[in-house]
Amino acid sequence: MFRIIKILLPAALTLTFIASVGTYLVLHLSLPKLSGQWESGGIASDVQIERDRLGTAIVTGDNRRDVAFALGYAHGQDRFFQMDLLRRNAAGELSQIFGEKALELDQSRRFHQFRKHAEEIVAKMPVTEKLLLQSYANGVNEAVKAIPVNSFEYLLTGATPSPWVPADSLLVIFSMYLDLQSNTIKRDLVLEQITRFYGEEMLAFITQPSIFQAALDDSLLPTQEVAIPNVAPELMASAVIRPIEEPLDIGSNNWAVTGALTESGRAMLSDDMHLSFAVPIIWYRAQLNYPDPITKEKVQVTGVSLPGAPVIVVGSNNKLAWGFTNAYIDTADWVKLAADEITSFEREQIPLPDGKSHEYIIELSQYGPVRTLGGQRYALSWVAHKDYAVDMELMGLERARDVSDALELATSVGIPVQNMMVVDSKGSAAWKPTGAVPARTNPSDVAQDSSRFQHREWNLDETTLPSISNPDHGRLWSANARVMSSSEHVRFGDGGYALGARSMQIRDKLQADQQFDEEAFYRLQLDNRAEFLKPWHAYLIELLSTQPERFAEDIGYLRDWQACACKGSVGYTLVRQFRAGLIDASFAPIETGLSKHNLSLSVVKRYLEPAMWQLLKEQPQSWLADGYESWDEFTIDSYQHSRAELLAAFSDDEDLAELAWGRVNALKIQHPFSKQLPILSSWLDMPEVEAFGDTFMPAVQRSNFGASQRFIVQPGAEEDAIMTIPGGQSGHPLSDYYRAGFDEYAQQQSTPLLPGEVLHSIVIKPVQ
Repeated sequence: MFRIIKILLPAALTLTFIASVGTYLVLHLSLPKLSGQWESGGIASDVQIERDRLGTAIVTGDNRRDVAFALGYAHGQDRFFQMDLLRRNAAGELSQIFGEKALELDQSRRFHQFRKHAEEIVAKMPVTEKLLLQSYANGVNEAVKAIPVNSFEYLLTGATPSPWVPADSLLVIFSMYLDLQSNTIKRDLVLEQITRFYGEEMLAFITQPSIFQAALDDSLLPTQEVAIPNVAPELMASAVIRPIEEPLDIGSNNWAVTGALTESGRAMLSDDMHLSFAVPIIWYRAQLNYPDPITKEKVQVTGVSLPGAPVIVVGSNNKLAWGFTNAYIDTADWVKLAADEITSFEREQIPLPDGKSHEYIIELSQYGPVRTLGGQRYALSWVAHKDYAVDMELMGLERARDVSDALELATSVGIPVQNMMVVDSKGSAAWKPTGAVPARTNPSDVAQDSSRFQHREWNLDETTLPSISNPDHGRLWSANARVMSSSEHVRFGDGGYALGARSMQIRDKLQADQQFDEEAFYRLQLDNRAEFLKPWHAYLIELLSTQPERFAEDIGYLRDWQACACKGSVGYTLVRQFRAGLIDASFAPIETGLSKHNLSLSVVKRYLEPAMWQLLKEQPQSWLADGYESWDEFTIDSYQHSRAELLAAFSDDEDLAELAWGRVNALKIQHPFSKQLPILSSWLDMPEVEAFGDTFMPAVQRSNFGASQRFIVQPGAEEDAIMTIPGGQSGHPLSDYYRAGFDEYAQQQSTPLLPGEVLHSIVIKPVQ
């Protein structure tokens, strides 16, 4: 046997070596060329694509259309597979790559018919926009064609890249609608079923406003306690405690100060958009340089782009800077259909890898696509289904000169509605909702009868939107909670606002200081103080102190919790998990009932904070779970359960010291393929690092969610500006730009907005 092993082992090692070398060579052939000169028939004049140490694409051309071509070329070189996933995600075409396991997701996307909408919108676009999208698509396709071997994702799946077309760029924006507004749709449907199953009293109890409010005008929604409705004994008896997942859609901060609060007299902006993390990260650093077609002045805009679209999403043009947070106003309504409502059906074919297809049937009404739930048909009217949902108007910010220009543009931009924060080099700062907003005036938290539906208004993009410019105190802020006044709130509705704790913490810190610079803003972006959890911390210590000997170790960690989401804090972990577990246990009867209809309180879990405190204060008997004599017994048992879950997940020997928050909430940014093939993890994923933030604080961070970029700038002083991103430019694991910038992000260090020394240069000339 030893002789056989001795003979075969060298051969096996040789084959392994040859396979490894072969794999490396194939992967190396799929790397794009980042330096050189060649010709293209897709441009009118020379374009240049340069890259610095972070891979920032510095694009220079003689006109905006050629610049779109070059940006598309850079995107195609570095990110084509990720762009492909974004368009397929929106269109419901992932099954063509991943097979039947993606059918359920594809069907949920086909419900919205975004491919059809995108093609219709492109057909109606102004010729200049249509040509620009085509030029961008030409750049993408030439870049992909120039790479001799498909990227490893296509090699692993056996799929073939399909050419990029103008409608695909709109699908990328529709994919952002799904990320940013789909929980608004789920929220309204859940609240409708809560009303239907448990009554108006339960709806009022669950959705009562919290004390955490930080509107820009300081207006408040009434927070008086509502009556706690009784829970039926049979509902309590059938309750099953399960985790109510916290939705990861809540995140994003931006704030600004006017020039009165900076040494330079320029206004200053901070923006950190929070999204789910993957490898590569969603944003792509870019700087566009071209002459203004009217004034011939040089336009230079630096920021982040979204691969798949030819625009800078967040950035600065040296005169004006802009940033966004998701606005969460109400942009969707469900309509209850009468039994005799006439509908129609359309059949869509979802392609599969083997050449076959799966048929999906969509029921359509005059209000929108139809879903049946509990025997009742509901039609969805959503702004994303409207012609004004998507356009290229965001590009206008590239040439805007000041805040007034930006505010004028805001009402015509077709994107998921955002809180736009803008500042200029003259010292002005302003906030305004920007994006597609239906003109209907009766938003509803629950499904409405068809008699209340405003047909004409739903087909119109609202042009009268609130805004605030240069407030006397010089400060503006938003963080996904209500920004507008309480009266405007009635008009625009609630699409799933954040609880408001982040907004308050940002506002309070801004009001505490009188002078700001980039470093002060960066410290605020990294603020992980646990202001929100302080009452929960006090409550838990008081609760456990009723049994001091039993919980002596726990109380010790709680007293040393540091009042922050700090990596070494065990006490923070215990408080956080206790709160979440207690809400899960207390609302288990409602969650169990909703789960029978494939619904969950997850999308409204943040609303439960006032209701949970009211339950603890009043301790109603009908809400006390079966088998408990008192609420103290119930809450202590809930703590014990959350503690046991933590120890089971993070400690082999039930050692509380192993529950430090940095370990429990470690940042893990993974490639989609490594989740299915863990053997690829060390090759594809970013390094795992200890946590430094959480949910209800400015420094938002969960294991795979957080600040997708950190941007700080004073227009006209871009040399001091910051743009930090948790990952590299390239989706190719052999690229120097695969992980570039991640280490700085993980260590809470900043990287510059402006490009550095040029390391690579491509010149593309028109065919002579």
